[in-house]
Amino acid sequence: MRVVLAEDGVLLRAGLAGLLDRFGFEVVAEAGDAAALRLAVTEHGPDLLLTDIRMPPTFRDEGLRAAVELRRDHPGLAVVALSQYVQYDYASELLGSRDGRGVGYLLKDRVADIEEFVAALRQVAKGGMVVDPQVVRQLLRRPSDPVHRLSPREREVLALIAEGHSNSSVAERLVVSEAAVGKHIGNIFAKLDLPPADDVHRRVLAVLAYLRHNE
Repeated sequence: MRVVLAEDGVLLRAGLAGLLDRFGFEVVAEAGDAAALRLAVTEHGPDLLLTDIRMPPTFRDEGLRAAVELRRDHPGLAVVALSQYVQYDYASELLGSRDGRGVGYLLKDRVADIEEFVAALRQVAKGGMVVDPQVVRQLLRRPSDPVHRLSPREREVLALIAEGHSNSSVAERLVVSEAAVGKHIGNIFAKLDLPPADDVHRRVLAVLAYLRHNE
């Protein structure tokens, strides 16, 4: 089984690589940041991606965001997120991708048995789902926030709007058409429960929702 391993901690990455090798996995590439992770998956086409969530440069959600994007671009890719944290914004999207097939979310501090961990990786690689119960509990307790309904691209658009960019500027930065930006904005208004009204007013309300979400 061919694996790409993404972890910014050098010692932990080496330890995981040695563990995977001992149990018969082939680590075809290692990555220390999200950019290298994307390149490694594209180049090697692995069966499984094992990735941390918080990676350089901001150490927020780069690994998880990359995993979500790669699952979309590489439908056969199985992914296990291994982290100390539950990242709400993208965890649900990762677990819901491809109807939950070939995906896992495990917490580092709760991995107590090596053989169970390896079995979980094999199960995900075969198309199963493995999620730490603590992850499930935290996701269920997540407070209601309409911004969570937005797709990653819609959140990118809203973030740029919050920075004061016009539709044409957003389109230029994301390398898409203004029509595509307009469609995203319409979806944002709908998902944030902002009924038809003056678009300037709705734009302000959408930005306020985004700022509250990131407080």
